[in-house]
Amino acid sequence: MSKKVVLGFSGGLDTSYCVKYLTEDKGYEVHSIIVNTGGFSKEELEQIEKHAYTLGVKTHTTVDAVKTYYRKIIRYLIYGNVLKNNTYPLSVSAERLSQALHIAEHVIKLNADAVAHGSTGAGNDQVRFDMIFHIMIPGVEIITPIRDLKLSREAEIAYLKEKGVEMNFEKALYSINKGLWGTSVGGRETLSSKGMLPESAWPTQVTATGTEEVELSFEKGELKAVNGNKFDEPSEAIQYLQKIAGAYGVGRDIHVGDTIIGIKGRVGFEAAAPMVILKAHHALEKHVLTKWQLQWKDTLAQFYGNWLHEGQILDPVMRDIEAFLESSQENVSGKVFVQLHPYHFQINGIESEFDLMSSKFGKYGEMNTGFTGNDVRGFSRIFGNQTGIWNQVQQDLKNK
Repeated sequence: MSKKVVLGFSGGLDTSYCVKYLTEDKGYEVHSIIVNTGGFSKEELEQIEKHAYTLGVKTHTTVDAVKTYYRKIIRYLIYGNVLKNNTYPLSVSAERLSQALHIAEHVIKLNADAVAHGSTGAGNDQVRFDMIFHIMIPGVEIITPIRDLKLSREAEIAYLKEKGVEMNFEKALYSINKGLWGTSVGGRETLSSKGMLPESAWPTQVTATGTEEVELSFEKGELKAVNGNKFDEPSEAIQYLQKIAGAYGVGRDIHVGDTIIGIKGRVGFEAAAPMVILKAHHALEKHVLTKWQLQWKDTLAQFYGNWLHEGQILDPVMRDIEAFLESSQENVSGKVFVQLHPYHFQINGIESEFDLMSSKFGKYGEMNTGFTGNDVRGFSRIFGNQTGIWNQVQQDLKNK
């Protein structure tokens, strides 16, 4: 009787190779599962299912994880304005954790003997998947053909062609991972320290011209409306904004970062909606939060983003930080006005009943109504008192 293995399946080059290798070369009974975190249309999911069965899987399962992905992970990245190395919105990092958790649940449901994924041996995903599996399904064998066989993309393509597999191999020259929180793009241009992806490699082509102002409405830190169109689910608002902003080509960049395994990595990404939302949300926060709320949010959010990036979603400290981030959003409500241009955008301003920049308290650089000049004279002496004492002591020591 064949051993049963659950394979995380995207329908791309790596996981297509895994199906053929595990079924025909190793004799496993393969049960594929795709966890949709917002990167696939209904038609694409149907095509992927058809492709899986053509390759030879025993069963194929599709999990719609968009809403839970947002609720359990994405909203905290927004609350924290999380950008890895001030650049990357953790597009793939976050969705891999959601996928790994669902795959582990499927292994338990099928009582499978093993679990498999298509990660290479040079990236972060292998650690994220392996670690979640070790925690969630301890003792279950983890199979990683691409990593273990040290395969190049060219070798995978040659193998599949030899097996008679028909797919778009030209497209397979680029590794594309699309989800609710952005799309990563890896290819030959990102394998070295110099090079930019060609226009044709970006999944979303630039079709918009001119400029356009977009109105984003936040309620307690969550995007609930775009241009007056209200959404019950913030994930739907994100997808709606993506269609508008994506056409302008905003949110494209190259991220260079430190991988979990200690080497430097370089990857292209496009994240129009995430980048616009993060910058808009941050602009709103700067108006409605106090300086110490902003300070501690930045400190905790940086740790949260780094720890999430390294796959530590199950660490209980993450729940503690999430509680703080959620509490900080109580007054983060209002409208943010964003101007879209081809390849860039700008924040035009905000409107909020919680705005601390109210003119009734004074106008920065002009006048103040909250205190007098004499108040400031006294405050300045007290505020600098300890530093003044230190400097006086140093001067006395020099004069001895």
